[in-house]
Amino acid sequence: MDFSLFESVLEESQIISGDGLKVRYHHIWHMDQPLKALCLLLPETTEEVSNIMKICYENDLPVVVHGGLTNLVGSTETDGHEVVISTERLNNIEEIDTSSRTMTVQAGVILENIHEAAASADLLFPLNFGARGSAQIGGIISTNAGGLRVLKYGMTRQLILGLEAVMADGSIISSMKKIIKDNSAYDVKQLFIGSEGTLGIVTKAILKLEEAPNSRNAAYIGFNDYHKVVTFLKYMDSNLAGKLSGFELIWRNSYVQMTSVSDAVRPPLPYEYNYYVLIEALGSHPQNDQIEFQVLLENAIEKEQVLDAVMAQSPSDVEWFFRIREDVNNLVDFMKHDQHFDISLPIPLIGQYIADRYKSLSQIKGVEQVFAFGHVADGNIHFMVGKTNLSPELKKQIDHCIYDGLKEMGGSVSAEHGIGTHKKDYLKLCRSIEEITLMKSIKSIMDPKSLLNPGKIF
Repeated sequence: MDFSLFESVLEESQIISGDGLKVRYHHIWHMDQPLKALCLLLPETTEEVSNIMKICYENDLPVVVHGGLTNLVGSTETDGHEVVISTERLNNIEEIDTSSRTMTVQAGVILENIHEAAASADLLFPLNFGARGSAQIGGIISTNAGGLRVLKYGMTRQLILGLEAVMADGSIISSMKKIIKDNSAYDVKQLFIGSEGTLGIVTKAILKLEEAPNSRNAAYIGFNDYHKVVTFLKYMDSNLAGKLSGFELIWRNSYVQMTSVSDAVRPPLPYEYNYYVLIEALGSHPQNDQIEFQVLLENAIEKEQVLDAVMAQSPSDVEWFFRIREDVNNLVDFMKHDQHFDISLPIPLIGQYIADRYKSLSQIKGVEQVFAFGHVADGNIHFMVGKTNLSPELKKQIDHCIYDGLKEMGGSVSAEHGIGTHKKDYLKLCRSIEEITLMKSIKSIMDPKSLLNPGKIF
């Protein structure tokens, strides 16, 4: 490849090729696999991204964008004939506006750094999930990530006020506004949110912040009946009057594995219940909120809505409780090979659906472990399946076991991770032919040469 094309718009240190690619990779779980690419580029401004795309467009060079490389559907995979654009040097927090409660960030800023910057201004960016120490905001926006607080604050889409993106031909689309209400025709930025880099490259965003809570309470609760899990969700959400921010469900065998690997994740409750719920409530009055939270739990036990409960007594307890749920490596590390799922379905149907999948998966030769957990309050359940081999036949058999039946109940094969390359064959299970046709039409208009993340989604 003639790298002089990019040398006209980038410094030499911003172009990595040849042996330099051997220390790069396409996912943080595959750091031992050298990146396959024509080259990797490290732009530092939106204008540099624009110039790169103009060159790629003129020379018909396909492009894959790399952020924190934490995706789970193959969105950052390459086969060697692509130009890779990494957003890691687009890492500036440009402004925190405490009056409008916004933060202006470049695409490469890591989520945890956003949390810390917001906290320093007594504000909160509520999006939260286990990969916050690696995930970059550009990738988070491009996949419309969810996480642990969707119940209260919504998906990423609800937290973006302004956006800047570079199109396939290098043109810059900028709607960097701090306002919440703007009904001036089409909300163009929504096209880029959740499009997995196939319609444009997100380079900058204005994030919606919240006032930082002054109290945070958490508890683990034990159940044997899924219907009581749903009843308890309604009970807590109603009585906490908007303070309930998280409601995570962990199946028994998942809880046992998550809490048996070290003292750092010791079990808050004994291993005698079918379901374990982790709840979180954020508020503004520490003492009053703690008393209210405790009384609600005590009343639930007295009314036999729950079998057992343990409440966090300190901030370190809260961190311990959430470490159990967030550190999925405590599951992955004990699998020979792992296969991940991220489905959503109506809340009342989750209990039976997951029970049926546990049974069906146990009957598939090659399946060794099945773990389920997730954000039950928004209908999102994650599966991790441990298996003996990587054969396409076994993968497909497991896929069908998880996905078959979702269409009939109005579910989705992807609640928050996207489609990428791994779920393309199953998009039709949760989107109609007409919807997919419209998506392809939008793609052809915005990226007529199909250069951006080619082969992803469709």
